Amino acid sequence: MRAPRLSVMSAYATEVRGLAVGARRILVGPELGPAAAGMTFFSGIALVPWLLLLVWTTTWWWGVDDAEQRLLALRLLVPPDMGARVPYEELVRAGTDLGVVGALVVLFPASFYGEGLRRAGLALRPRTERFTGWRARAQVMVLLAALPPIAFLFFAVGEWLVPLTPEGGGGGAVALTVRVVVGFHVVWLLMAVPLTWCLKHVFPGEPRWWVALLGGLSTSAFLVGFLYGFQLFLAIPVDVGIPFGGLGVVGGVVAVGLWLCMLHLVLLVGWASTTALEERAVRGTPLPDVGPAA
Repeated sequence: MRAPRLSVMSAYATEVRGLAVGARRILVGPELGPAAAGMTFFSGIALVPWLLLLVWTTTWWWGVDDAEQRLLALRLLVPPDMGARVPYEELVRAGTDLGVVGALVVLFPASFYGEGLRRAGLALRPRTERFTGWRARAQVMVLLAALPPIAFLFFAVGEWLVPLTPEGGGGGAVALTVRVVVGFHVVWLLMAVPLTWCLKHVFPGEPRWWVALLGGLSTSAFLVGFLYGFQLFLAIPVDVGIPFGGLGVVGGVVAVGLWLCMLHLVLLVGWASTTALEERAVRGTPLPDVGPAA
């Protein structure tokens, strides 16, 4: 009675090992570090414009003044020790005051992220193609259609979580657990949407949809874990400007840059694993038929 179950576990273990080998074959080489660094550079251009657009879409249904007040109230979810609330407040004010003209302007730098993703993938799996940058930038801008519902759900859940913070009156282990678990799952599922699209159309490879969805969900889980790690880092009362002669701005920029580089290394692992899964699906490698489990 245990033999079929053991055979199924062995079959899945074989699949996991196969995916790991395939991903490793893509990632091993001198180009991995430069690829992650290149993605980090492009994200430095595009990240703030995407966040501004995310904030701006909330004014569509809340209005400018109401959106600003409601989003500023969410600063309780941002750890205060390293001064991260001040940049958040500036982002909210700039995003809610962006306007249509400002939104159109920031579309240009926001599009650079697509180019960064595709060029990083091509650095690890070179192939000849035309208009690489422009094609990738056009493809990533399709995500603008998903931005309003993502923003609505993200900030609506954030409002629900604010009372569970210590400053919101919800201290204690239970409130912390609920805040972390709910926040993790919401951000995980919301982030999986753009990741699935990027794995399908922005990165090189163009896997089938079910492969891209699995890659998006799994990659999103690891990225959200790293983001929670960064949030924990922000909660540590340490002066990041000490290694730079007390220049806190420089230390903050370097710290964010290092975390972004680590996040993009995780993203590249996710893309490589998705590519390996697509290659196994193309070859039609079947799982062994072990019969029904008793």
